[in-house]
Amino acid sequence: MDALSQTFQALADPTRRALLARLASGDATVGELAEPFEMSLPAVSRHLKVLTQAGLIERSAEAQWRRCALRGEGLRAAADWIEFYRRFWEQQFDRLDAFLARTAPKPAKEKRRGRRS
Repeated sequence: MDALSQTFQALADPTRRALLARLASGDATVGELAEPFEMSLPAVSRHLKVLTQAGLIERSAEAQWRRCALRGEGLRAAADWIEFYRRFWEQQFDRLDAFLARTAPKPAKEKRRGRRS
């Protein structure tokens, strides 16, 4: 699987997105990351493995703790891909605006009514 597909597959899961959101505020241990979730530590570890393989986080060992950190550059390819299509659609909407402006009916001029004295 290519890296972009792997990134989007990792981002497709709401639990993994929540883990990334938590890591955006700072590094955390696996235990700290698991606290808000009603799932086992091994299940959280499987989610973290997917994020690691996609290059979105990095894990390191500190004594008996496993610390996780967000890798912002891991999202770069996905952000670039989305940006390309954002610009494409903006250009399409700009073209539509120009077309509508060119083809819009002109407002009818009001006839002035002269006052008789």
